[in-house]
Amino acid sequence: MTPALTAAAAGFGTGLSLIVAIGAQNAFVLRQGVRRDAVLAVVGICALSDALLITLGVAGVGALVVAWPSVLTVVGWAGGAFLLCYGVLAARRVLKPGGGALRTEGDAAGSRRRAVLTCLAMTWLNPHVYLDTVFLLGTVAADRGPLRWTFGLGAATASLCWFAALGFGARLLGRFLTRPAAWRVLDGLVAVTMLALGAMLVAGA
Repeated sequence: MTPALTAAAAGFGTGLSLIVAIGAQNAFVLRQGVRRDAVLAVVGICALSDALLITLGVAGVGALVVAWPSVLTVVGWAGGAFLLCYGVLAARRVLKPGGGALRTEGDAAGSRRRAVLTCLAMTWLNPHVYLDTVFLLGTVAADRGPLRWTFGLGAATASLCWFAALGFGARLLGRFLTRPAAWRVLDGLVAVTMLALGAMLVAGA
């Protein structure tokens, strides 16, 4: 596998690990998919928003590292610590599940305009989105040096694939993702990925 493909695959895996965590945004996309209500608009907003935020993260953190190479050490430690904490929390959910799962019940969106506005609010008013995409993915991408944009492309592709699968495949995925056991499996994969990436960042800092 070439370095570019390796970077893209790493970006895809890292992005997917962050995106699949249970949250209001995922629940909303799944709900819209089950009801077949403004699915294309909702999926498009989520994927494009993530792509923009990932671009800002890769450009911002990457430019900072290029201007001040010594910052890479600080960024590496901070990003690594964040990833390790993220991984520990995911592992904790696997060992001590709270019975949570995505829920598809709730009020219908009512109209395409309402669905779009709700999706925009859930995406851009959620502080965790900025931590995950701008800071965390930007930090991991900066560690890739010249291939950071390839890493970012992989992460953006993961976002598109996930939201498309969640929205358009809701009729099938809904049955799976509403089961708490399914999220224990996903959290297990997230924990392994985040702990490994966190350790690599800290070791390379």
